[in-house]
Amino acid sequence: MIMNWSDLTQDWSTSYARAKMRFPNLRDSDMPFVKQNRQRFEAYLAERHHLTVTEAREELEDFLFTESLSRELDS
Repeated sequence: MIMNWSDLTQDWSTSYARAKMRFPNLRDSDMPFVKQNRQRFEAYLAERHHLTVTEAREELEDFLFTESLSRELDS
């Protein structure tokens, strides 16, 4: 089963650490604000990584898929 935004935010500290490896321009101080809403996070991701919002959305989808595969392998 592919992770969704809710799955990602349920264990935010672990998810954020992994997201920061993939998206190194994330700032810890911004996370309390942007993690509350997926669209806000996508816009933030786009801004911090010089992407369009569509590209950021696709990158996030890819990240969620990769995390899903990782969780399946771990279980």
